[in-house]
Amino acid sequence: MNGQPANAPRLHPEAERLADATILPREYNAVTHFIDRHVIEGRAAKIAYQDERGSHAYGELAERVNRAGNVLKQLGIEMEQRVALCLPDGIDFPAVFWGAIKIGAVAVPVNPLFKPAEADFVLRDCRARALVTSAPHLAELESVLTNQPHLRAVLVVGDEKAQARHGRAALSFDKLACEVNAELEPAPTLADDAAFLLYTSGSTGQPKGVVHLHRNLIATAVLSGEEVLGISEADVIFSAAKLFFAYGLGNGMTFPLHAGASAVLTAERATADTVMRVISRRQPTLFFGVPTLYAKVLALSESNRAWRPEHLRLCACAGEALPEELGRRWRERFGVDVLDGIGATETLHNFISNRPGEVRYGATGKPVPGYEVRLLDERGREAGQGEVGELWCRGPSIGSGYWNNRAATVTAFVGPWFRTHDRFIRDAEGFYRHVGRADDMLKVSGMWVSPAEVEAVLTAHPEVQEAAVIGALDADGLVKPKAFVVVKPGLTPRPGLETTLANLVKSKLAAYKYPRWVSFRDELPRTATGKLQRFKLRS
Repeated sequence: MNGQPANAPRLHPEAERLADATILPREYNAVTHFIDRHVIEGRAAKIAYQDERGSHAYGELAERVNRAGNVLKQLGIEMEQRVALCLPDGIDFPAVFWGAIKIGAVAVPVNPLFKPAEADFVLRDCRARALVTSAPHLAELESVLTNQPHLRAVLVVGDEKAQARHGRAALSFDKLACEVNAELEPAPTLADDAAFLLYTSGSTGQPKGVVHLHRNLIATAVLSGEEVLGISEADVIFSAAKLFFAYGLGNGMTFPLHAGASAVLTAERATADTVMRVISRRQPTLFFGVPTLYAKVLALSESNRAWRPEHLRLCACAGEALPEELGRRWRERFGVDVLDGIGATETLHNFISNRPGEVRYGATGKPVPGYEVRLLDERGREAGQGEVGELWCRGPSIGSGYWNNRAATVTAFVGPWFRTHDRFIRDAEGFYRHVGRADDMLKVSGMWVSPAEVEAVLTAHPEVQEAAVIGALDADGLVKPKAFVVVKPGLTPRPGLETTLANLVKSKLAAYKYPRWVSFRDELPRTATGKLQRFKLRS
């Protein structure tokens, strides 16, 4: 079993204790740490969030959380009942999220980009008793709300006129929040009580609700946010990844709220234009993105060479492997490292990551302090150095299972271990390199081919923005690599580019790995969290 390298620096006592997840008292409500203590410790006037509506201090945030909790209590929401929130990033999201948790309910963020059928599945699956949403999202979801068997209340933020447009008498959240008490005692929850459900992004099919406990939140904030990223009260954080899924929730909520830092929230879609504008205006010190977005910002910045994110001290990346060439180009262009890492909805945030001063582009990094990982081969034995193995992880932020899905739970959660289904290689220095999902690996001519390896070569070509490789059958019914390629903005696929790209892979990798077919697309299918949906390419 592989743990921390022998020469790894020791953690401070707080992180060491959190690593074994035993220090929290039995009765514990996570809101007391992330929200309430800031007022007690004198940060009531410090800015917690900036959004389209202005700046919001920690004292205001605490009051909004209390009012949100009291609104839910007034509507009859009890401990352990689920409260769904389908909201854009803005001050209302943390207010409702933490307000639900403070009264002992279970918060369930719903992807605002979900189609009605997808939202319908989540609401039914989690048996939500209340839904808090915005007027635009209400209009999208209206067709599936009338037949929800468990839903008792629908609340709309920011639009008191929405009630007249909704058959189930949607209530004005803002109006009710003004009428309730601004004080609220936290419910007597336990550290091992469910605090929230996060639904997986569905990159391989129907989403599953991961149950996370009150104790899970502080673990990622200390071990990843503080120990790896060094986030402090002086930082300003901007995450292009939204709050409704694990990566964004850590970046935009638990990390800054643990440190007493500030965060920038924007409801806008995270395009390259948006990212560059927000960074210029808000001047964050940390930026969190996904590889596709880093590539698009680099491409757009070529037409604006004067744009430089001067206040950034660090960037971070997750969602899928960061191509080596892309990381190097970002560093050369802007002088700031991008720390690649891997996490999952099930682990709540990254458990392997590169670190400041120890960046290996092309590698995912080393285990985050407090987490243990292992690589197992096809026979369940420990994979040796340089050998491909399936990645397993254990640590203090891993969820307790999938909501009402025992079959999936016992497959993925094995004792204290979470089975990621990602394949990695570990080198002599302890760095882990991603080689693909277990179900993405291709066996070509009797040998394994990693799609990620071929994609890294393709994206290094100056005309290619992104690429995805899957297996396809040739005329003999044998599996061979097929590449889907998106060229950079302003370009069109020129004649002969298919051959050029195939030959490029031949020149860099073993001949059996080159794509026999190259298909050009305007974009690749992705989830709202930026993960590539290979199953759509296969179909």
